[in-house]
Amino acid sequence: MNQLQKAGGIAALMEASIYVSAFIFFGAFWAYPIDANPAQQFAFLAENQVALSIVNLIMYVLFGVLLAILVMAMHHRLTINTPLLSQISSVFGIIWVGLVIASGMIANIGLATALDLATKDPEQAMTVWRAIYAVVEGLGGGNEVVGGLWVLLLSVAALKGNELPKILNYFGLFVGIVGIFTIYPADVLTEIFGLSQIIWFSWLGIVLLSRSKS
Repeated sequence: MNQLQKAGGIAALMEASIYVSAFIFFGAFWAYPIDANPAQQFAFLAENQVALSIVNLIMYVLFGVLLAILVMAMHHRLTINTPLLSQISSVFGIIWVGLVIASGMIANIGLATALDLATKDPEQAMTVWRAIYAVVEGLGGGNEVVGGLWVLLLSVAALKGNELPKILNYFGLFVGIVGIFTIYPADVLTEIFGLSQIIWFSWLGIVLLSRSKS
């Protein structure tokens, strides 16, 4: 079994697990007081800073590191039969890696900065925090265009090169198109992309582990 393909399969499964964990954390445990005043909101953020910082590290930084492994594994797998498409898709994959990791670092540093400012001026701190949150969402939280392009081009390359199960590749086309459509700021599109990525990452991980190439 090729070690890079095995590593890519494990990375894909872990990425699916991170998505599931994020949905569970924010859906079941994160009770951010949206309607509270700035002082109360920052009190909540300060109380949960450690937990949120850890979640950001896992959701963004660890996700990005695992994504880099998967991007390289897929490039290695597809480059023989579809070298040009493989290279183009890998470019978008690596860009996505950088955006995701940057999002996590900005989120954590921004949170610490806003909390420090909140002790002096909660209103100004909330303005800063909202600006930082908008940057994080734009880079890798609510906008998945780059990730969608990677999945779409990767799936096209796999179809042309007769790699991976065809039904997985067609599903990848759907995932990629939904990701590109998240350029329109609608939560439902981001949620569909996230849920479909769980299936795609899981499926891809299983295929890479069971059908690795030497």
